[in-house]
Amino acid sequence: MTQSNPIHVFSEIGKLKKVMLHRPGKEIENLMPDYLERLLFDDIPFLEDAQKEHDAFADALRNEGVEVLYLEELAAESLTSPEIREQFIREYLDEANIRGRETKKAIYNLLDAISDNKELIEKTMAGVQKSELPEIPAEAKGLTDLVESDYPFAIDPMPNLYFTRDPFATMGNGVSLNHMFSETRNRETIYGKYIFTYHPTYAGKVPMVYDRDETTRIEGGDELVLSKDVLAVGISQRTDAASIEKLLVNIFKENLGFKKVLAFEFANNRKFMHLDTVFTMVDYDKFTIHPEIEGDLRVYSVTYEDEALKIVEEKGDLAELLAENLGVESVELIRCGGDNLVAAGREQWNDGSNTLTIAPGVVVVYNRNTITNAILESKGLKLIKVHGSELVRGRGGPRCMSMPFEREDL
Repeated sequence: MTQSNPIHVFSEIGKLKKVMLHRPGKEIENLMPDYLERLLFDDIPFLEDAQKEHDAFADALRNEGVEVLYLEELAAESLTSPEIREQFIREYLDEANIRGRETKKAIYNLLDAISDNKELIEKTMAGVQKSELPEIPAEAKGLTDLVESDYPFAIDPMPNLYFTRDPFATMGNGVSLNHMFSETRNRETIYGKYIFTYHPTYAGKVPMVYDRDETTRIEGGDELVLSKDVLAVGISQRTDAASIEKLLVNIFKENLGFKKVLAFEFANNRKFMHLDTVFTMVDYDKFTIHPEIEGDLRVYSVTYEDEALKIVEEKGDLAELLAENLGVESVELIRCGGDNLVAAGREQWNDGSNTLTIAPGVVVVYNRNTITNAILESKGLKLIKVHGSELVRGRGGPRCMSMPFEREDL
């Protein structure tokens, strides 16, 4: 791989060489019960244990020879001059939905006073409580300052950031910098913007196949690289069909090498928020799948011919369709929880289908999904089991928490 292509991901299963994570930080401690739904959380992880679990996950990857990068460090390294740093703070504040003018000034002063760039990035991720700011004199308060006086945050935290899979997605030598489903998460993509615009390793070297300024939503959990020829993209709660069309035109125009996209349309709800929560690739000819989606699943083949997208609904068997597109004799779909609906529902909720393959047949999983894990092992897969009792409270597994930057070609 040449230095001119610092992103190189042409499969879901090629040996993982380099990956980006985000270690959960103080943004987790800014979760509170009254506002969980607003921040897309169902529960509040215990930060200290979540960090221990995350560190063990990172170490498990390192033990397999994977280089681990951190989002917060890459973003800090992207603030390469005082001017870019200033621009970042201003842009962050403009997107932070701050209501009062005086409040915005006070937060600017708070952030500008942080001299260390990594500390600055981590503070922008954590959010700002109103109690951290100097009291605004009554006569200086605008109407919005007065009306929203009960809400505790001047800027919301970004607790979903440890799911690095979603704000942008790597495919081939390119990157899809995503427009997220919710306002809460859309601000997360600013870090990817600065990394791919200003970081010494990545700036100007990575073609963009989607941009955060687009009006329709797409998230990385719905973007899978099945092979050097075929992508899979989910039409889900978090990803619009219109976004997929824009993405595909750009992928084909940038000549990233992909010839076809399989678009998966499935139930639109929180339980199945992304394609990778119900379907992941674990070997050349094996996938995990959640049995509840199989009945309603519709699959479309999308190609680009004569400057136009050609879309065909596939009516046949999913395993046969995957085998044909991957050039293998047959494909096995391994059902999360086996044939037991109770086990399948429980283990899918705890990300039994959200596996991270780090080499063909070598898969990182949460240890808690005992039934699905036993089935995977019975199929000859090697499992690297990590604890996730606190991490799973954010509704995401090993694939959600990892963004590959480099995989070996198959």
